[in-house]
Amino acid sequence: ISIILNGSYQYHSLNPEDYYRAGFANLEGTGPETQGFSLGESEITLSSNIDDKFYGQITVAFSDEEVGIEEAYIETTSLPNSVTLRAGRFFSNIGYLNSRHAHTDYFFDRPNAYQSLLANQYGDDGIQIKWVAPTDLYIELGAELFAGSNFPAQGRAQNGFGAQTLFAHFGGDVGSNNSWLAGLSFLNADSIDAEDGFTGNSKLYIADATWKWAPQGNFKDGGFLLQTEYIFNDRNGEYADANIPDFSEPWNGNTSGAYIQGVYRFNKQWEAGYRFDQLWADENGPYASDYNPYRNSVMFAWHNSEFSVFRLQYSLDQPNQTDTDNAIYLQYITSLGAHG
Repeated sequence: ISIILNGSYQYHSLNPEDYYRAGFANLEGTGPETQGFSLGESEITLSSNIDDKFYGQITVAFSDEEVGIEEAYIETTSLPNSVTLRAGRFFSNIGYLNSRHAHTDYFFDRPNAYQSLLANQYGDDGIQIKWVAPTDLYIELGAELFAGSNFPAQGRAQNGFGAQTLFAHFGGDVGSNNSWLAGLSFLNADSIDAEDGFTGNSKLYIADATWKWAPQGNFKDGGFLLQTEYIFNDRNGEYADANIPDFSEPWNGNTSGAYIQGVYRFNKQWEAGYRFDQLWADENGPYASDYNPYRNSVMFAWHNSEFSVFRLQYSLDQPNQTDTDNAIYLQYITSLGAHG
């Protein structure tokens, strides 16, 4: 049993109700939240081995707006040749951040690329197969088949097989103080009346890379992390405006986003980090823009133990041609019970 408690204070110089990113739709839960104190998304996770061949986990997420099942799946534990099968509801293994719960991030919020292209995080109902090669070089290959219920795949297209993924991750050590991880991922998503008005096919390509330096061999004791991801989205379909009956227009084009972040861990308790993230809008289509939103963020965090973290973050956000949002976040995250 694991319980994650998450709370925050937020200040924004720009009214959250007036916030929009040029070239991108305002997706639910991805923009600035209510100013002041708030209870963020907290979680309760129950997990256990089921028997000698299966493991199970369920995570229920709580927020001010709703209570919902975030993950609920079973996974094999004894298939030969390092093959693992998973079935149920879970976060896709594409990219680097996507499969990780938000409370494990180094920054208060997800990068713009995740917010605008994946609605923070892509999770769905489906199945996954994953294989880890029996080599000194870490090689993980996998594929997933999802129902297509959540953005960027919505409407459960293709008779409930609306999204498919492929992913490959590679990694290893360089001496005793350095390690690296890199990956390539692909998400093919079909949408019917998606949240941003899109009906058609989206193909997302993701490249990620991470480097860790830890002079004591363990990053939790101190060191430096450099991490980056790039997401490219190719769309082919049409756009419909729910406020205009019988209106539609072609929507074919490309958008993309990327971030790079560095985190320096002074010791087990103190760390500081900087992140730059940017989006590239499409020059055609319903959200066409010649402006590319970008943001700079710095954070400082104190870990009293592995069970608690208190974080202060400042972000200078330029979401469109005319607006600037100076944002300050103060956050606590605590872990009760079993945890990774």
